[in-house]
Amino acid sequence: MHLAYPAVLAALLFCVGLYGVLARRNAILVLMSVELMLNAVNLNLVAFDVWLRDALHAGQALTLFTIAIAAAEIGIGLAIVLMVYRNRGTSDVDRLRDTAERPATPESTDEKAEAAA
Repeated sequence: MHLAYPAVLAALLFCVGLYGVLARRNAILVLMSVELMLNAVNLNLVAFDVWLRDALHAGQALTLFTIAIAAAEIGIGLAIVLMVYRNRGTSDVDRLRDTAERPATPESTDEKAEAAA
């Protein structure tokens, strides 16, 4: 087997995933793009394992480890995205920066106290 075919395919998959991470605003599409990038890495690991004829099959073992990590990442990431969507009503990544609470300034606390009185 030629190493060039899976390497080129993996490079294309990784580039598409990288474009998805950088260009998308929807958090679910960003997670899908990260999965695409991980699958490109898995393809490279298996292709190099076959090409090097490794007796221990370290590439395939690392691929299984990567698949397990990716499954956990998707599960946790999807749970976070769903909770953010329930609370905010959107899964736009650009708007997630607004989730951090700003520290209260003394002027704003005085205004709130006057408004309450």
